Parts: sequence; structure tokens; C-alpha cells
Amino acid sequence: MPQPFELSAAELARQIRAKKITPVEVVESLLARMDALEPQLNAWVRVDRETVLADAKQRQQELDSGAKTGPLHGVPIGIKDIYNIAGVPTSAGSKVYADYVPDETAVTIGLLQNAGAIMLGKTVTTEFACLDPSHTKNPWNPAHTPGGSSSGSAVAVAARLCPVAMGSQTVGSVLRPASYNGIVGLKPTYGRVSRRGVVPVSWSLDTVGWMGRTVEDVALLLQVMAGPDDQDPVASRLAPDDYLIGLESAKPPRIGLITSFFMEESDQETQQRTRAVVEQLISAGATVEELTLPESFGTAIQDQQIIMGAEAAAFHKPMYEKQSQDYQPKLREMLRQGLEIDAVTYSRALERRLRFTAHMKLLAEKADILLTPSTPSAPLADLTNTGDTRFQGPWTSCGLPTITLPIGLAESGLPLGIQLIASPFEEASLLAAARWCEKLIDVQLFPPVGI
Repeated sequence: MPQPFELSAAELARQIRAKKITPVEVVESLLARMDALEPQLNAWVRVDRETVLADAKQRQQELDSGAKTGPLHGVPIGIKDIYNIAGVPTSAGSKVYADYVPDETAVTIGLLQNAGAIMLGKTVTTEFACLDPSHTKNPWNPAHTPGGSSSGSAVAVAARLCPVAMGSQTVGSVLRPASYNGIVGLKPTYGRVSRRGVVPVSWSLDTVGWMGRTVEDVALLLQVMAGPDDQDPVASRLAPDDYLIGLESAKPPRIGLITSFFMEESDQETQQRTRAVVEQLISAGATVEELTLPESFGTAIQDQQIIMGAEAAAFHKPMYEKQSQDYQPKLREMLRQGLEIDAVTYSRALERRLRFTAHMKLLAEKADILLTPSTPSAPLADLTNTGDTRFQGPWTSCGLPTITLPIGLAESGLPLGIQLIASPFEEASLLAAARWCEKLIDVQLFPPVGI
């Protein structure tokens, strides 16, 4: 019989609903695991035990009374420390926000709470979800980067300190740490989920995302959070789909394998393991066509950095002018450079990005899903940065929905993953195809810490 901390979010929701386990038992199991592992991992900024246990008891009382319950009733969730919760400090990993206590709760957090979820605590983020690495440790090997900026969320989910956790992605901050820690990460279409109440990096790039241990987990969260928000100017007015109904009935997909750049820039082991997975999918009925990236891809990564730098500088300018010394070195330098970007440079980067986005949408239409390695290699033994962002950034820049799935361990004993990408707002199809792949690959990774 698995321990409560071992169960996925979807499994917990089912067992709590069936009264086979209580929210209090779940929370107590996770808190005990935190006591044992958190000193080694540094995944959490704050966990208010009294509040969490009180919330769990309240959820149990609601269940016992026969009150209407939501799809996440009693399920604990980790929250990246850039999401506002009214009355709870949001430090964004920075001295600059050390005293910031928001008055309002982020839209996404409100939706999760309305669905019955328990806010377990705030997870570690790199400073303002940017460049400087955090002190969070990779549970597979502490000498290797856990990725960022959603480092605490990824580690907490991988190490079974929580079943699911919120992240965010401006370049690669959900998909890369998810892959580096051997879990599932989802970045929806730009605008699919409201960003209101989340500390920004770049208004035209920031995308809400999250992590779990199964495709069903991340689909369940999307089911709760997707939808319009009149007060988020970039949120789509398109009605959300049902993201759960097709998970178990998907047919073998048409896959567009992108070999240019993504395979070329991967190390040999990543290439071999990715192609082995592709062959496995073909054997099960998937069709695969190799696709070529458009010429506009050539400037996409550089343009994304220009846009991110300029827009981050615009947000931080008042704080930077008063307390630049309080920023960590990499972010401080990015903001300095961002403030020097002229309007013509920024405008041309935006124009090229529009062209690139149009081309990538056309590319996505050539298959049910596109497929690439998630990262060029398994996480490297380098704690001075959060890893190579080049494989995730382009999908954030063009706004296409993307999911990463674990495919096993490299010879180094660290996780490897594949990315699946779909057309805009085709998350239902993406998740169904991802679930089909997940069942075939059949990899469930459990890091050595805490075993």
C-alpha cells in the first residue's frame, strides 16, 4: 500500500473523494516527508503548518457534511513564490521584495482554492524568476543543477514533497526543471491561463505553467485554471475544452520530429535515447515525419532575450534605480542591459518574433504533435546557472503549448525527457497524445533521496 506522499494528484483526489484517505492524513504525510528531506533539498520558502492542517481539517469537514466538492478537494499544491496569496509574503526570491505582502490573491490560486485544493506552501524561485541559480538541490544528485526558475516546485514534486506545484515560464522555467527532475511539466498556450496576480518578468512572454508526476495531473490542473480573464489583457476569450475526457481514448498520433537544431545540439546519448523512444512510438502505431525549422528560427532565441530584457527592465526600473545593489549579479546585469535597449532594437525584435510565431504555427499544423528532446543533455554538474534554455525558449516565444515527459535516466543517473508541442489552444489534443506516449514509455522515476 503506497504512502499518501507517493500518490499523484489525480490519485489523491479520487481516494479523498471515495473517503479512502483524508486530507489530514495526506497533509501529515507530506509534512513528515518535508521534515526528513527539506534540509537536504531547500525546496520551500515557507510552509505554515498550522494553516495547512487547519485547511485540511476544513476540507475534511466539508466532505463529511456532504457539501459540494471540487475536482481538487483536499489535494495539496506547492506554489512558486511569485504567485500572490493575500496576506502571505511573496518574496520572489529577492531582497527587493523582502517586505512585500499582497492584498489580493492571484487568479490561478483562487481557482485552485475554489476547486478544493490546499495551498501547501511557497516554493523557491530564482530571483524574480530569472537567471541567478537558487540554493535548491537536485534530488537526483546535489552536484547537478535542478534547473530554474521554478526550481523549488520541480524538486518538491520529484521528491514527493507535494503531488503538483505551480511554476511559470518566460523562457524555459517550467519545462527545463521538470525534465531535469524527471517529472511532467506543462506550459499552456500563451493566454490560455490568466497571469493576474503573478509577479511579472516580461509581459509579452510570461506564461503560467505547472508540474506533476503524470499527464493526468497536469491536465487536471488545466481543467481548473483555463479560461478567460477580463482583467488580464492577454488572456484569451476562447472557452476552455474538456482536458480530461480524451486522455484514455487517444489514437496513435502523427508526430513531426524536429531534427534540425534540437537533435543537432543534443549530446549523443540524448539523441540516441530520443530516437529510441520515437521508434517505440512508431512500433505502437504512430506515424513520424521529420520536419525542418523555418528560417526565422535563426533569430528567435536572440530576439527573445532582447524582448525579455527590455520588458523586465521596464517593470523593475523604479526598484532598480533605488536598490540595484540588492539584485543578484546575473539579474542586475540583465536589467542594466535592458535599460540600454533602444526602441528600434526592441521594435525590430518584436517584428521578427511575429514572423517567427506565424511560421511556427504553420509548422505545428503539419502534425498532431511536434517532438524534440526536452534539453540538450541531462542536467550538468554546474551550479553556477540553471541550465541550457535554448530548447524551451522558442516554444515560449511563439506561444505554442508544450509538455515534457520523462523517458528514463542517462548513464549519469540523471533524468532525460522529450518535449511534445501542439498548435495554439490545442491542449486537449496535446494532453491526449502525451498520455498515449506516457503509457507506452511507461517510465516512473523516483529520485534516490529519501528512499
